[in-house]
This record gives sequence, C-alpha cells and structure tokens, in this order.
Amino acid sequence: MFELLLCSLLTVFPDYLYRRYVQGRRIGREITLYTVWYELRWGITACLLLTVALITLIFYYHPSTKNVSAVFRTVTILPETTGRVAEVFVGINSKVEAGAPLFRLDSSQQEAAHETAQRQIDETIAETAVAQTELAGADGLIQQAQGAYQQALDELATRQELLRRRADVSVREVERLQITADGRKGALDAAIANKRTIETKLSTLLPARKASAEAALKQAQVELNKTVVRAGVAGTVQQFALRPGDIVNTMIRPAGILVPQEAGRVALIAGFGQIEAQVMKKGMIAEATCIGNPFAIIPMVVTEVQDVIAAGQLRPTDQLIDVQQMARPGTLTVFLEALYPGQLAGIPPGSSCIANAYTNNHDALAAPDISTSRWLFLHVVDAVAIVHAMILRMQALMLPVQTLVLGGH
Repeated sequence: MFELLLCSLLTVFPDYLYRRYVQGRRIGREITLYTVWYELRWGITACLLLTVALITLIFYYHPSTKNVSAVFRTVTILPETTGRVAEVFVGINSKVEAGAPLFRLDSSQQEAAHETAQRQIDETIAETAVAQTELAGADGLIQQAQGAYQQALDELATRQELLRRRADVSVREVERLQITADGRKGALDAAIANKRTIETKLSTLLPARKASAEAALKQAQVELNKTVVRAGVAGTVQQFALRPGDIVNTMIRPAGILVPQEAGRVALIAGFGQIEAQVMKKGMIAEATCIGNPFAIIPMVVTEVQDVIAAGQLRPTDQLIDVQQMARPGTLTVFLEALYPGQLAGIPPGSSCIANAYTNNHDALAAPDISTSRWLFLHVVDAVAIVHAMILRMQALMLPVQTLVLGGH
C-alpha cells in the first residue's frame, strides 16, 4: 500500500493535475467514476507498473523475512553412568555457576572400589617395609655364609697341607672337606641371589605394584567423581524435578535441561528466501524488531551466510529418495549479530522477530569507471531502502495490535 501511494504521487496525481488545471476537466462532471479509467488510464497504468517494479526492487535488494528467531542451545543434564539419585542440590529455575553440583548418584559401589584401591596401596607399602627388613636379614645371611665358607676353605687348606707333608690325614677326609667347602659356597651364592631378589623386588616389583594400585585408585576416584553431576556452564536449570530415589538413565531418562546464561543473547538466526542468495553478503547492515521487545528497532550486522540450504540435505537410508519429497523450498540461513553490545539483552531467548537487510553500494558508487546509468540505478537502490525501513517501523508499531487484538490473545 505504501509503495502504491508513493507511485501514485508520481503518476496518477500529476495526470489528474494536468486533466484538472490544463484541460479544465472537473471531478463530478467531465471526470466521473465512469470516465476515471479512460481519463487517467495512462497514469493508472504507469502507477501499477511502477508499483510492481518498486516492490520488486525493494524486496530483492533489501530483503525482509519474518522467519527470525533468537535461537538458543540447551544442555542436557545427564550423568555419565546410570544410577539412583542419592541427593539433589538445586531446584527448578535455579541459577547455577559453571562447576556447581546439581545432584549426586548413589556411590556405594564406587566408594568400595576406591577403598579397595587404597588398601592395595597400603598393602604395597607394608610389603615394601617387610622387604626392607628381609634385605637386612639377607645381608646377615650373606655374612654368615661367607664366614662358614671361609672356615671351610681354611680347614680344607690345612688338611691339604698336612696331606702333602705325609701327615696322619686321609684322602677321604680331604675330599669330605672339599665337598663341605663347595656346599658352603653354594649357600653363599644362594644368600647373594636371595639378596638380589629382594633388591629387585624393592626397586622394580613393589614400585610397579604400587603404581598400578595408584592408577586403580585414580580410576576409582574418577568413577566416584562421576556420581556427582555438575553444571558444565553457567545458566538456569529447567525441567529439573529429580528426587532422591529416582533412577537416571544415560540413554532414555535425562535429569533436566540447563539453559546457558548467554543462550540466545548473542545472535539472531534468520531464514531469507532463496532468491536473495546473490544479494545476502557478510557485513550487510540489518535491522530487526522482536515480539519479546516491541517498539524497538535493533541495528544488526550480517556475520555469516550459510552456504547450503537445509531443505536439500540427504541422509543415507534403505529407501531411494524421491525429489518430490523435497519440493518445499528451504530458506537461506543468515546469522545476525547486534551492531552494538548488549542490544539483545532485553529479548527473551526464542523470541520471534522480523528482520530487514539492506544492500550497501557505497564502494560501487565510489568506483571511478562506473557508468552513468549504473550510477543512477545504484543510487535508486540505496534510496528505496528508506521505504523498507519505514515499513519495518510500521510493523514494529503494529506488532502489539496484531498480536494482542487481531491475534485473539
């Protein structure tokens, strides 16, 4: 309607002035309802053609959409293990900080595993103390074996010397002493080997066993920590109605939803028509008005234009896809961020909005080799943006009326 009134001022109104004041025709006599089409046919025709051209020009180069929302992501409150709720720390709509505990599962099994791992460490420490005592005993056995061996060697040497001097010593007795010395030499070697075994146990086996027990303790601590579910981000807890005794399943029964504190307050996501794919560019200036904050026009900027359209996505299945099933055209997803910080703070996440994006031809107009016709056309494109801006402001004024009165709410 606004475009039609504007175009009529350029076509029908001058035609009427010419008929009235130049040709002397008067409304009600020469210009009546029966002759208005014949008398003003050129102006009406030009008005209709100019209106269609103006609407096409405005909506193509300055696209608008009502498919805008402050989309926000929620975080599912879900433990890593299935269990029975033992304690609940927060309630519905509670504000929580990142890392704050939300609820605790029954941890008797994890505590038992933790206690077992701790006892294994204590057992290893005790074995280390016993091995150190055994090492001291092994040193005593080695000294004892060395003394006995040395005594056997000395006695053997004495008997051999007497046998060499033809004394009253039998060969059998010397052989017996030799066997005794060899036996004591074996006992000394066994004592030394026993000491080496104890040293290896102290330096390798027991530290490895203790390290394994400590690893098991850490694993048990991790499993124990999993029984306390904490908030991953700061936000508000929603749909959280857990009570002690409830069973929480990691697959089919989440505990609730956590809405992040900054969710939906950073950007708006808009779906523009596919025909604007060649017009929408990163860095374009845009404006938006939302039902959650009426009468407010929020200046925004296009920060990202998705290079694919979701309606054409294909997932492999066991059936062939008929293209007719994807006949509904999708929209071009565009991300809009506030031009100035904090302007989306007053808009509730999930609000429905209306957005306009405006084409800017400043750089093209500043080019030295631009032709006159293109210069004039680009000036017209930039100038008609004010029409769309006025329409958006009229929509912002009419939003409460349309929602509360015409919408039946």
